[in-house]
Amino acid sequence: MWSAASGTLTDQLVVLVHGAMDRSAGLLRLSRRLDTEFRVVRYDRRGYGRSSAVGPPWTVDANIADLRDLIEREQHHRGGGPAIVFGHSFGGNIALGLADRRPDLIGAVVVYEMPMSWLDTWPNNSAGAAAMAAPDASDAAEAFIRRLVGDEAWDRLSPAKQEFRRAEGQAMVAELADLRMSAPWTPARITVPVLAMYGETGRPHHQTAMRGLPDLLANGQVCRVPEAGHAGPHTHAEAVGAAVSAFIGAQ
Repeated sequence: MWSAASGTLTDQLVVLVHGAMDRSAGLLRLSRRLDTEFRVVRYDRRGYGRSSAVGPPWTVDANIADLRDLIEREQHHRGGGPAIVFGHSFGGNIALGLADRRPDLIGAVVVYEMPMSWLDTWPNNSAGAAAMAAPDASDAAEAFIRRLVGDEAWDRLSPAKQEFRRAEGQAMVAELADLRMSAPWTPARITVPVLAMYGETGRPHHQTAMRGLPDLLANGQVCRVPEAGHAGPHTHAEAVGAAVSAFIGAQ
């Protein structure tokens, strides 16, 4: 699994976990904001970017195991205590899944607009659900990206880049289908502090899910990012980073 670590001022490990059809580069701006204070690690999840050859299985459990292995390696080579994990979108479920299974590795979790698609109330017209209605995984990947960034941004990609991104659809479809089956974490088992973040212009179901998440947890709080949408960690990295930094500092 490819990863990149940044120089830091403290030994506190902060791991950034990207969402579906993204890669570590999507969290680069947030990483640069945080690595002035912490030891930041970001990585391409299995099936994406420089880890596109990894997998199957492209399941939530496999992704949780990857995150566990990464944190254990960092602790072994560099020392330090439990990690703070930031999960964007699908990555939030990976972060909470590890907090459920291995709370000894996790000091706190931050999730930004994490999907809770196993809920009966989750809309059938969400980006993930809409993409999965496409004829095959490659078409699903293209539909997902077009919905998130727009047709013009997709059309600006070279044919080779488009095909590379379309090939990532296998991982996306598998992991999103797995997530819809059941929750990968149990609220009563999440004992670490959790910050649920959402963008002011985010879709209503994401806002509702994040506002309600702290009520399910023993130690949860919520934060709204002004003017941000689902891509807030990229487009509003300074505001998101400031909130994450303040949350870590309060622990």
